[in-house]
Amino acid sequence: MNPSASGWIKKLLNDEALDDFTKKGPLDYYYALRATGFIYGTNIKLAAEVVQPFELSEEERCKVNLLLSFFYIYKNSDSNAGFITSLIDFYKTISEQKRSFFEDIFIRKSTYGLLEDTIHKRIHIDDSFLAKSFNYFLINALLFVDVLGYKHYLSHNSNTKAYVNFLESAIETIVFSVIETKHQKSEYDENLVKLFKSSIRHKTTSALSDKEAISFIKDPLEKQYVIDLVCMASWSDKIIDSDEVDFLKMLQREFDLDPKQVTDSIEDINRFYERYKDDVAFLSSKNLAQSLYDNSSKVVVKLIKRNSKRLINELSESKEALALLAKSTQRNLTDDEQKKVQMQLMDIFKSIPSLAIFMLPGGMLLMPLFVKFIPKLLPSAFDENRIDNDKKN
Repeated sequence: MNPSASGWIKKLLNDEALDDFTKKGPLDYYYALRATGFIYGTNIKLAAEVVQPFELSEEERCKVNLLLSFFYIYKNSDSNAGFITSLIDFYKTISEQKRSFFEDIFIRKSTYGLLEDTIHKRIHIDDSFLAKSFNYFLINALLFVDVLGYKHYLSHNSNTKAYVNFLESAIETIVFSVIETKHQKSEYDENLVKLFKSSIRHKTTSALSDKEAISFIKDPLEKQYVIDLVCMASWSDKIIDSDEVDFLKMLQREFDLDPKQVTDSIEDINRFYERYKDDVAFLSSKNLAQSLYDNSSKVVVKLIKRNSKRLINELSESKEALALLAKSTQRNLTDDEQKKVQMQLMDIFKSIPSLAIFMLPGGMLLMPLFVKFIPKLLPSAFDENRIDNDKKN
């Protein structure tokens, strides 16, 4: 089974090891997945003992773990639809833009080939412009949102896109809240707070309150996933302090979880990061928050440079966005102005394939940085109102 060659999904689904894997209880399945690093945004090993003809790459392991997760959810559902067909339909359902991120592959006839390409596009982001530490730490850490979305799709077959959107917003609100609890926040923690605060995926609605976000999380897998993401956010400075532990205990009470689940989550992330610190790029950083923010900035700068001409053309047709971006060079935009410019930028991104990263879970966290850097990197004709810091005095 070679996840980089066509036919790998069909071969994987015929592997006998999947029988034992799909018979696990929900939390046992989740813990097996967490042990691979999948929940933490990296993949050190596979969740099931399937045949590996050679050592797989990080991306290949991620593909397999994602597919294994989908298959586990499918086998433990009451769905009468076929696995491949239902998973493809799920991705079509949650596709937000008219020109879908997966549009170029949805016209293929082979369902297996279509799913292989869909999964590849879902997890693969060109390493030439996206730092691996950002990719693994943030975007791939949110791949489990897809799994939960697929579970909802099979159970309800309606409102799936709304569910995924609300789940992302709830996760962002809760993660933002735990960052706020830090007793002493560094400059980079403050930057992360700003990123999360500005990154609610759908700017047409108000940000969720903590109460709303917590009340939305009901499924046992959702609860455990949120606990683990909070542990990740707390661990950004390589220590989970007393305030963060108190926040986790509050979630444990609100979610009505066994206290041992929270204790195990803390111990597991400490054990995983310590054991694999030499194998995971971002763990070598002195501060994970710093690594995330720095690499996010680099990603955005490269995206703008590579797409500057098309951005200028598209922005020239969006007078309001153009005016707001010009204002951002003079002062900070208000919350309403931020929402307007982000909504209009999202419409623009739909027409530029290489900016499809913003359509993925986690991609919206880059938006505030995008707004910050556009005026600095586009030609001066676009940015007539900018006042350089060294010319103000």
